[in-house]
Amino acid sequence: MNSKKFLLQPLALAALFAVSGASHAALTVFTNQASFVSTITAVGVDGYDGFSIVGATNSPITRTAGAYTYTAAASTSSFFGAGTVANPWLSTNIATDSITFSGFSPNVAGIGGNFFGSDINGLFAAGNITLVATDSLGAISTQTITAATVNSFLGFRSTGTITSLVVSAVEGATPLWPTVDNLTMGVAAVGNVPEPETYALMLAGLGVVGFMARRRRA
Repeated sequence: MNSKKFLLQPLALAALFAVSGASHAALTVFTNQASFVSTITAVGVDGYDGFSIVGATNSPITRTAGAYTYTAAASTSSFFGAGTVANPWLSTNIATDSITFSGFSPNVAGIGGNFFGSDINGLFAAGNITLVATDSLGAISTQTITAATVNSFLGFRSTGTITSLVVSAVEGATPLWPTVDNLTMGVAAVGNVPEPETYALMLAGLGVVGFMARRRRA
């Protein structure tokens, strides 16, 4: 009976440290596409080929990025394609609407893409774009791309899985529509390691467990 009691003590401590490690987890932000892609595998990209740029598209929509599916929703209205027929972009019908990406296939640990603004004619327009990413561990990261261009890249990598990404335009004197191209996602790359603080907590936990074991033997 006593041996079981002693066994439960180190196990409980190990569990406590594991929970602490999870609470310190955070979303890693990338502004370089190559660096972002190096942290995920089985990469899928949605370039919005075939998306209408001549009429409204009802929201929400379900689309695919490689092997992954996801849902995109405009906050109050519908979508309206920007760009050109040869290179369409996902945008909203109302400038002040945000775009929420969610409902991802299981195990999606990273999401990124090109995020920028467009004008009432669906052409590129300079401005600031804000993104809010949330993951399964409860981490939230809010980032603003200042003076975004069509090549502006932002990516988020979670130690858990991505649950949502919200994209909106920062409105100024002239309306600005949030616009997305080349939405990219993937699962965790093999060989990715935990964050440094997770290692520290694990080692601390093992140290305490080891100390208790020596004390029992003595």
